Amino acid sequence: MLRRKEPPSLIICNLTKLESAVDQIRKTHPKLLAADAALVASALSLTGRHAKAVYEGEYFLWPNDNEKLMQSMSAHLHSINEAIVEATPKKVAKNAVVDEEPVLVNIGLAPNLAAGEELLNTREDLKTLLSDILQAGVEFSYSSADIGWQWALDRANWNTISDGDLSRRIKIKANFTEGAVGSEQGTATKKRTTKKAEEAVVAEVVEAVEAK
Repeated sequence: MLRRKEPPSLIICNLTKLESAVDQIRKTHPKLLAADAALVASALSLTGRHAKAVYEGEYFLWPNDNEKLMQSMSAHLHSINEAIVEATPKKVAKNAVVDEEPVLVNIGLAPNLAAGEELLNTREDLKTLLSDILQAGVEFSYSSADIGWQWALDRANWNTISDGDLSRRIKIKANFTEGAVGSEQGTATKKRTTKKAEEAVVAEVVEAVEAK
């Protein structure tokens, strides 16, 4: 009797705790060297940190396409802002409750395979493995500041970009919609991770794995 082949397990990649992803990769690929597993996990985290934005069917790279994406969004945000202004009563009674519910504008995200491949340099075998892992399914676990696009969108001067005052009720949220799923952990403010800091994290993970 033929045994049914089990589907590949979903790898959960915490963008601030790569050790967990390393362990999962080593379990699913037991022949992989420890240092190589650490490299793949680090590359996988970069595909999430540098995820491409998806807006109106077009892909945008962070940070190169910052201005391009925000200009593309400006007309939409302006129309939403006008709708909010029109729906807001001109005169409000002293004890009246004013609607302050946030109006969400969603931006899609998709893993940036090229960003991960850049870290792997000439290791074509690891690039293939990285691609296979993404195709099998990945869940990114992160805080908002871990995702380049969310960090940029949160700090954009939308009043200047949209050529007018933008309602504080408008909240722009980037979520994984293609090629992966995502879960945001907490809402605490966090400094943006620099490229040097990311490289330091990679080195620490490799050292920790090799020490096992």
